[in-house]
Amino acid sequence: MQLDTLKLVDTLPTRVVFDTGAGMKLVIEPHAPGVYRLRCGKPELVAADIAPGARARVHSEVLLARPEAIGEAVTEPLAGSAKGWGIAQGEIVLEVTAQPFALNLKRQGKSVLSLSETGVHCEEGVWTVGLNLAATEKIYGLGETHGDLNRRGEYIVSDDTEHRALPLAWSTSGWGVYANTLGLISHDLGSENPGEYLIALEDVTLDLFLFAGEPAEILNQYTQLTGRAGQPVLWSMGVWIEQHEGQTATQTAEVIAEFRRQQVAIDGVLMLPPAAWTYQDSKLLPEWDAVRFPDPKQILELFGKHAAHLCLQTLPAALADSPTFAELEDRGWLLATESGDAHVFPGVPATGNQPFGLLDLTHRDVLNAWSERHRQLMEEGVGATACDVQFEIPDSVVARGGESGAVLRSIYPALARRALFDAAAGQKVPPEGIVFSSDLFVGAQRLLWQSAPRVSNDWAGLQHTLRTALSVGASGIPVQMHSIGNASGSVDQMTPELYLRWLGMAVFSANFCFQAHPKLIPTAFDEATRAHIQNWLQWRYRLVPYVLGAIEDAARTGLPVQRSMALSFPADEEAHRWDTQYLLGPALLVAPVMQPGEDVQVYLPKGEAWWDLNTGWRYEGGTVWTIKCGLDSIPVFGREGHMLCLGPTAYHTGEFNSARILDEVWMFGMPMNNPVVMRNKIRVMQMQGSSYIKGLEGLKISPSEGLEVKRRGAEVRISRAR
Repeated sequence: MQLDTLKLVDTLPTRVVFDTGAGMKLVIEPHAPGVYRLRCGKPELVAADIAPGARARVHSEVLLARPEAIGEAVTEPLAGSAKGWGIAQGEIVLEVTAQPFALNLKRQGKSVLSLSETGVHCEEGVWTVGLNLAATEKIYGLGETHGDLNRRGEYIVSDDTEHRALPLAWSTSGWGVYANTLGLISHDLGSENPGEYLIALEDVTLDLFLFAGEPAEILNQYTQLTGRAGQPVLWSMGVWIEQHEGQTATQTAEVIAEFRRQQVAIDGVLMLPPAAWTYQDSKLLPEWDAVRFPDPKQILELFGKHAAHLCLQTLPAALADSPTFAELEDRGWLLATESGDAHVFPGVPATGNQPFGLLDLTHRDVLNAWSERHRQLMEEGVGATACDVQFEIPDSVVARGGESGAVLRSIYPALARRALFDAAAGQKVPPEGIVFSSDLFVGAQRLLWQSAPRVSNDWAGLQHTLRTALSVGASGIPVQMHSIGNASGSVDQMTPELYLRWLGMAVFSANFCFQAHPKLIPTAFDEATRAHIQNWLQWRYRLVPYVLGAIEDAARTGLPVQRSMALSFPADEEAHRWDTQYLLGPALLVAPVMQPGEDVQVYLPKGEAWWDLNTGWRYEGGTVWTIKCGLDSIPVFGREGHMLCLGPTAYHTGEFNSARILDEVWMFGMPMNNPVVMRNKIRVMQMQGSSYIKGLEGLKISPSEGLEVKRRGAEVRISRAR
């Protein structure tokens, strides 16, 4: 079925309905400001007042956090000879032409996105949508990449684990696209036809969201639509270390004790697989692995004595050779084939490489039981969980709810991670908790914490981990951890220079994790390198209030902690080329050292001024500078008009005074913006050329050159020095 012609059926401020002439209807909703939702299919499936069935509601909840439309539009006939209509939301208009069928999304009178000659058609349950691409068009998002952040020319498949895909695509020219389905989606970004973006998706209806606006506005609307992350607990913002392969829990605790003796800052410990809990004989709930954790309470107390929090591996699985497997199979609690037999998956590290069956988390009783058990474990003192379930689930496997194929592969990791987050958050308002996972799936942006990619121990590996964070951030994921090296790689490649440059970048990120490998552990290096490591770790803890504020900001705006230059400065074409620079939150521009040597070229985006954190010098934007920096520094610039709120030095977050988390405020020129800081109660007001700030009581204030500070009770006045 090819959409060739349309007939207008109904016009309301909240939706416009067309008859396609092929037994289907096209419904266009002004879903939110700058957002249009297009649904095409059989009338009973796209009608807004038809309530979906139980399984459809579950799928909708995974996909959309806010399915109801909140926008309105004015629909008027198009001027000129073409028969069509303009659906207008202020300066944003979606033009719909009837014969031949065409769509043209306009912003401020300029076309930003239009249908190509391919148009829209459906064949054997696969919808294809073709969109025109300008010759210089750049496309961002769509998940993980460790190469160029611009995805133009790639071919990406949603449920291929090698593609590491996410569903949002956007361009700096002012458009975004999100295909709202759990089905298989392929994105051909000009790999065949350079001038066309082809989206092919498997579903009974076409459900497409079109966004118009700046990239930050698109991420804001996309995450409002699909859901935003909760907040992490404070301790998770501290430094992490990953257990070394072959270490027992007691040996790892000894590493933490040595860190404390040498005053190396640490808060979290990420334990390696296998899973800490297994299904044991005659029990239908996971219990502690009696071999690795014979006395769980003692282990938790041992780490607690050193103020360290444990993150333990888990998996919704039962070992295939266990008596429990057969009982769970009989109950219908495991993913099964069409014959009803539980499907046996090959072993993975989380199961000790033993074959297993997966719990059918589409079964509500199974999901609730699994989540409730983990809530109990959290109450016992477990700090967090880590869970990777994005396995190759064969098309022959069918869940109890009827899901199979790409739909099951999409929904399963979402259900697993959501259940673990709910277990960690409990009854907290707002919800707080983290779940470590490397899984990428529809709705992944709702959940913290994205695991670090496994990269090589060289300069290319450093670039890989940074570009991955920037690309998933551009796709809506607020937080990606970084790992300082890879214990399973060639550790001899890690030089002290590379280690410190890696650590410097990671300090100015959402967070990072050391490796407990003897050659990658912070205490393994020479005295001079260890001194630099200590300096960076103190910087990290001072930055905690700002970085946590940036995560809280993500819950309000959808913007990631590490923001690419294309996302932050879409109008500055030169900035897009510098794709290993980024904004950390809104106030800091970071240009990490990506190759050996002390000379680093930095591009400062035009239209703004920037203050060097290392020297205090002011630079005008639109310029390239060569900065010389030793191993104890990297180029970081404060954005004029912003402030940086720093906490005290510490060796773990337990040393923070929760009543006074801030210690000092740095100003970059005249403050014009409220600072990003955890639990922000600092407010900036301008009047007669001065800034008046409330909430700085008891803090040290470091103003930029040319400014003076006057305190008036609870208010601080910043004015030009006379």
